[in-house]
Amino acid sequence: MGNFVVIVLDGFGIGQMPDVPDVRPLDVGANTCKRIFEVVPDLVLPNLQRLGLANALGMEFNRLRFSENATYGRCALMHYGADTFYGHQEIMGTKPCRPTAEMIQPYLESITRELSNNGFSTRPYYVDDGRSLLVVNDAVTVADNVECDPGQAWNVTGALDDISFEDELKIGKIVRRLSTVARVIVFGGHGVHLNNLLNAVEVHGDYVGVNAPKSGVYLHDYHCIHMGYGINEMRQVPFILGSHNIGVHLLGKVADVCANSFGESESIVDTETVLSRTNEVLLNSSDSFICANVQETDLCGHRQDAQAYADILRIADGGIGRIISNIRHGDILIVMADHGNDPTIGHSRHTREYVPLLIEHSGNYLGDIGIRQTESDVAATVAEYFGVPSPENGSSFLKLLYR
Repeated sequence: MGNFVVIVLDGFGIGQMPDVPDVRPLDVGANTCKRIFEVVPDLVLPNLQRLGLANALGMEFNRLRFSENATYGRCALMHYGADTFYGHQEIMGTKPCRPTAEMIQPYLESITRELSNNGFSTRPYYVDDGRSLLVVNDAVTVADNVECDPGQAWNVTGALDDISFEDELKIGKIVRRLSTVARVIVFGGHGVHLNNLLNAVEVHGDYVGVNAPKSGVYLHDYHCIHMGYGINEMRQVPFILGSHNIGVHLLGKVADVCANSFGESESIVDTETVLSRTNEVLLNSSDSFICANVQETDLCGHRQDAQAYADILRIADGGIGRIISNIRHGDILIVMADHGNDPTIGHSRHTREYVPLLIEHSGNYLGDIGIRQTESDVAATVAEYFGVPSPENGSSFLKLLYR
């Protein structure tokens, strides 16, 4: 046994899923990795190249070549749509269930009434067409999420200089009780106020919400908790490992979206920081599961900025290289993604794509291990590696690595 490290490059897909023309026609042609290299042809990612990124992608570029010494594959998305929260639940071993997709507008009256009954002040904030979102205590907005798939999540966004995160969570729990959507996301940051949130309001068809990156809430002391639907943490690998006294460390956005009842979770946005901290945890751990999320790739996809995306990938590649140098005999490192976020596709939402599965391990290089039918295969492999019961979903590929 040793350490099992998973690094999730958030939103770094490698080509549309076969069902895209039927279920997500706006994603036709999506290929996050390919488009970034087309827009930024001088991009060099030596560590991801060595791990087999071009192999998993199935094509080379002038500065991205096939690796002769790599173990790699692809993961299909089993969850519906293309979602960070459900992608990470799937990675942790949850079998995705189909949530209800609804806009928040018809629920605002009941949410307003319940918040008022619990001592919160509320007022509507109207957009030009008469639709509204809800302002609570002049510090929080309750609205649709306009970054993920329509109707998939509702956001409770807070200006934490003006309200405590604990009070914002109380608001979020009330919204969660009254909702049937997949997620209610409670988050906020310091250094922003209500005007920053309202200046970032956007209308996407029938949906009204705050553009979270534009609002500035990610920039200073970001806090976030996702309240999900159909998730049983006791059948995910962090709970299973922790209940067997195996160390679990979640870093980056995965700390915000995944339960970790026994281990340590650190919410970090900055790419250099999250990977440096991952390296520190690796150096000071033995027989532990370490999962880190690089969120800034996804944020650049939402901004539809391929150049900025490439810049973050360069930073991530360097951090991954330092982690590789500290992988010991018996350790396993997996670099993957949770979905796509093609910055050239023409919209600012996630894209439904296969994700890379790049594996560093002490066995023989295997080349292509094929397409895994769910991201939960990673969780199943983690469980077998540590000799604990399997999670709810997924099939282990551990034996492939040491055949």
